[in-house]
Amino acid sequence: MKKLHAALLALSLIILKGCEKGYLDQPKPTESVNASVIFESRDGVDAFMSGILRQSRGQFERTDAGGLYSMYFARVVKGNDLVLGFQWYLYDYENDNREPTYTRTKFSWEFPYYIINQINQFINGVNNSSTLSDIEKDEFLGQAFTLRGFYFFQLAMEFQHTYSYDLSLPAPPIYKEPAIEGKAMSTLSELYDFIITDLNTAVETTPANRTNKSFINRNVAYAIMARVQLVMGNWQEAANAAAIARQGYPLNPNQYALGFDDMNASEWIWAMPQRADQTNYFYIAPHAFTDNINDGYGLAFWNKDFVSLFSSTDVRNTFIDLYNVGEGNQYFARASSKFTFDFSSDIPIIRSPEMMLIEIEANARLGKENDAASMLLSFQQNRDPNAIASDNNGDSLIEEILIERRKELYGEMGVEWFDAKRLRRGISRTGNHRIGTSANLLPDDKKFFLKIPQKEIDANLNIDEAINSNR
Repeated sequence: MKKLHAALLALSLIILKGCEKGYLDQPKPTESVNASVIFESRDGVDAFMSGILRQSRGQFERTDAGGLYSMYFARVVKGNDLVLGFQWYLYDYENDNREPTYTRTKFSWEFPYYIINQINQFINGVNNSSTLSDIEKDEFLGQAFTLRGFYFFQLAMEFQHTYSYDLSLPAPPIYKEPAIEGKAMSTLSELYDFIITDLNTAVETTPANRTNKSFINRNVAYAIMARVQLVMGNWQEAANAAAIARQGYPLNPNQYALGFDDMNASEWIWAMPQRADQTNYFYIAPHAFTDNINDGYGLAFWNKDFVSLFSSTDVRNTFIDLYNVGEGNQYFARASSKFTFDFSSDIPIIRSPEMMLIEIEANARLGKENDAASMLLSFQQNRDPNAIASDNNGDSLIEEILIERRKELYGEMGVEWFDAKRLRRGISRTGNHRIGTSANLLPDDKKFFLKIPQKEIDANLNIDEAINSNR
């Protein structure tokens, strides 16, 4: 008889230990909260949410399967812009890390569901609280629905073709309550409907204010909505959400050279902060992998074809010639100073420049090309004072916007992979990569998504071996 997977069964009330209320002095990451006091007060609920968010940047399994940052960096190394040395994320770099028993597959399934199960515990606790006011409940539930929608979106991106491919395809199961038994697969249509339902509630009820940028506020909810609507091809909805999300987070080119390690930067909307007493050591991605100056792994480099896209006056041109021999064709020839590694380096999740570029792309696809081109030039001149208008239109304008997304977001969230998947395009390795065409991705390539973990098939009565047929 199958047993439900432990990652779904875990009560995960952030390990119910201790009965001191000292943790209520101020909201902070914690993994030790007493169940009897969690939902008695606003501070208790804040502490619970803080604990969930701490897990998002924690050490879930190992260096390349640690937290949300490792899902993002796995997407980065699957593209063409970064060149990886011989280290962690090796099989992701080779686009050969999707079989049912592989770490990437297991982690990318278990980690989001672990967080989702904690969120569902949180939702139940808030709903059943006899001390929270209705206004407080709405504020907390908005944060929870934002986070749940976000992690179901990660599952949708990781375990099936993109939204426009075939909405009838099987997608990861939907859990609205703490897991009691394993559920059957949903469809891609059902999963995206659920995500949008959560986010629609979130943008209405999530508060504008928060303790710090690791917490959810309304800007975060709208930013996640913008990403989802972009994938769905709902251009007006994406533009509207992105415009709201970036309000209050102005562009500042002077911050670009500061190392991307401080969440207080004005452009950061949502972040994973690190503290000296809660460090992730060398787990931190991208910082520990792309910083070749400080004491990290420093074994990720940058493709010469990508580097050539930047002018010398672009503040985003953070590239360093490590070895200027052989015309720079070695895979390790070019490093970047974009991310400064330290055991306390903060990690960006969403920044306002991404939101502006979503708005620009959406306007272009809606036929508002003059508006899109004007916004794009303003954005480019913020990054490069010598930028001039390209006068592109139609498909050429779209391509220019997509290149701008790569130039702005490199190393952060796997934007090249994200865009290729949503737009059903391939990724070809060019330049000075150290591996050949075997790692290329074709349009609608199955290598854009993972197989269902064998552990889940073995444990869940409602999912059988056939699920991986033709995947």
